[in-house]
Amino acid sequence: MCRVVVTGMGVISPVGKSVDEFWESIESGVCGIDTIHRFDASNLKVHLDAEVKDFEPKKYYDSMQEIRKSDLFMQYAMAASKEAVEQSGFLESEYDPERFGVYIGSGIGGINSTLREANKLAEKGPEMVSPFFVPMMISNMASGSVSIKFGAKGPTLPIVTACATSTHAVGEAYRTIKHGYADAILAGGSEASINELAMAGFINCQALNLSENPMEGSLPFDKRRGGFVMGEGAGILMLEAYEHAKARGAKILAEVVGYANTSDAYHITAPDPEGAGAIRAIRNVVEEAGIGDTDEIYVNAHGTGTHLNDAMETKALKAVFGKRAYDLHVSSTKSMTGHMMGATGAVEAIASVLALQHGTVPPTINYKEVDEECDLNYTPNTAVKADLKYAISTSLGFGGHNACIALKKA
Repeated sequence: MCRVVVTGMGVISPVGKSVDEFWESIESGVCGIDTIHRFDASNLKVHLDAEVKDFEPKKYYDSMQEIRKSDLFMQYAMAASKEAVEQSGFLESEYDPERFGVYIGSGIGGINSTLREANKLAEKGPEMVSPFFVPMMISNMASGSVSIKFGAKGPTLPIVTACATSTHAVGEAYRTIKHGYADAILAGGSEASINELAMAGFINCQALNLSENPMEGSLPFDKRRGGFVMGEGAGILMLEAYEHAKARGAKILAEVVGYANTSDAYHITAPDPEGAGAIRAIRNVVEEAGIGDTDEIYVNAHGTGTHLNDAMETKALKAVFGKRAYDLHVSSTKSMTGHMMGATGAVEAIASVLALQHGTVPPTINYKEVDEECDLNYTPNTAVKADLKYAISTSLGFGGHNACIALKKA
């Protein structure tokens, strides 16, 4: 088994369309939540989302024809992958394309294409449905199109585990490299599901916050919390075997040192209120990573701003760390990005790498009212400096999927 490191990262998010822009916003507590502009939401109960602003796919594709054949979730994935590849310098080195893979997941896939083509079918008949509808719809096409773009012929697959999707993608890529099946894998997730159909579905299962105020839309761990805000974007990390990265002189950004994948086996949407699955995931990661009792730790919490999730996650951290849980640096960057669904875990893994690099804990913004069920240090409103050694990132998805990864400062 070999060590696995991060050598490149790419982000498309509601608070920045590059890693540098993303980090500047996250560190400064910039809120990416606003009123819905993507479509007319006047007939919906929810009027807030976290959209990617001014995205220009022409920057990332060679032709308009390629763009027309790609759903927006594929375009976000391509953009973030391009940044990660360029930062890593991987393609400028000697490498075996059959040991270079792509693990990019999406919770929902090409739902914008699905909605558009379904409307065509209803209004104009079957002959007007695009011949590219199926490859724009299916969730594997972000990983497929990225592998084609960069000639990655090694292990390549999507992962679909709702909100845990891209943490699982990063974790499974880590294991694949660790056990010798690949030298490098582009890993992460992408989501572009902000439309009236998806939003109506989340509204009707009572998952979204109904606030009209962007500064009160996503309130992780705050007593006023009442649901999450839909976000979108992509996060991609270049994971690489340590010796391979070292041999080509790559800059190592962080080391992946633990991963866990568990299930609640409890309910299709609600988390197990006792947090048994989350507890096992976090505990397994701490043990695999070899995190010690005195190590400074940042926890990028799943922290969606739903009542049950935040209370359960707090309970899970206490169960794993005991009294030491009160010394953890915890925050939820969803307070700024909204919930980026299948992309959220990878984007939060990138935030965790950047926290380690900069010795800075991102804040949980708009935090005002303490909840007795959520009594840890959630880094309220302002980033803080800390001599961090490890970061833990958790993702807890519909269906009871739990994913957790641990990163170590390079």
